Amino acid sequence: MVADVRDGSAGSDPEARGDLRQLQAVGGRHRGPDRRNGGLKPDGSDEFSAYEAFTRADWARLRSSTPLTLSEDDLASMRGVNEQLSLTDVEEVYLPLSRLLNLHFRSARSLSGVRDEFLGRLVGSRPYVIAVAGSVAVGKSTFARVLRALLARWPDHPRVALVTTDGFLHPNKVLEARGLMSRKGFPESYDRKRMIQFLASLKAGQQVVDAPVYSHQSYDIVPGAIERVEQPDVLIFEGLNVLQTSTVESTGSPVPSVVVSDFFDFSIFVDAEEAFIEAWYLNRFLSLQRTVFRNPGSYFHHYKDLTPSEATKTAGKIWRDINLRNLRDNILPTRERAHLVLRKRADHTVDQIRLRQI
Repeated sequence: MVADVRDGSAGSDPEARGDLRQLQAVGGRHRGPDRRNGGLKPDGSDEFSAYEAFTRADWARLRSSTPLTLSEDDLASMRGVNEQLSLTDVEEVYLPLSRLLNLHFRSARSLSGVRDEFLGRLVGSRPYVIAVAGSVAVGKSTFARVLRALLARWPDHPRVALVTTDGFLHPNKVLEARGLMSRKGFPESYDRKRMIQFLASLKAGQQVVDAPVYSHQSYDIVPGAIERVEQPDVLIFEGLNVLQTSTVESTGSPVPSVVVSDFFDFSIFVDAEEAFIEAWYLNRFLSLQRTVFRNPGSYFHHYKDLTPSEATKTAGKIWRDINLRNLRDNILPTRERAHLVLRKRADHTVDQIRLRQI
């Protein structure tokens, strides 16, 4: 059974209940609907009406006494291409979030103890699953890596695993057979049955669960390779469409009524204006074209000799035809399902945080 912590309750831990009440009581003034990137639904209602908005300064104050456990060298090893994440960002955005997640984690553990007592037997621990969603190039991977490092440095030193949904993409030969290579990253390009089996096994307390491995260099699943996940206390599950609720495959065949997000205890959506994300995507493409694409083993090796103008034009077309469509049609509509929404500025720094209240 997944502990439902969306209502902000803190189980039977008095300290956690008090800390969560403090987090709920302190916050920035709600600024109203964000009309950029679809803040208003088609019917005119505000999708953020269930959220409390915090300015960065207000959010930073909720850090309380949470210690900074990362160094500049640590950050340097976790930054993505063209991202300028600083220790100040960690202190003002990540540490309050780490504190909130720690409170929820402790609450979920307390609730597990209540269940054990009620059943009169030891059910055992289940991983606390945190989902990280958002567009291509928005900085999800860096965010997830930094979050993992912070959570693993909690005083009780939990085991924290990070798994991306890339490994659950169908192999290229399957995508080619189904005519889906141009829709890689869209919901129908994933083996959702295997993804659900992976999460269900972890939540059931299975000691060792294997995930497939994806290579960004070959742009395909690595045959026979596995990532072994062994009973983590916390699992960070990061990907484009992790908050999807669709129950129909591209073939029209129904899939199980259980969806991936049913296994999440907390979910985070990394958000930004479309124009910002497009600029980040173009910059990343140009950077990779000068570096990774020059490797003969790279799937995108054929782009290595493009002129800067040609590379920009090519990246722009890929963005418009694939990534922007996926963002608008599939990713952005799931934003309102997240427990927490982090909005980024053009320089990749977070300027507003929205925390779901209901």
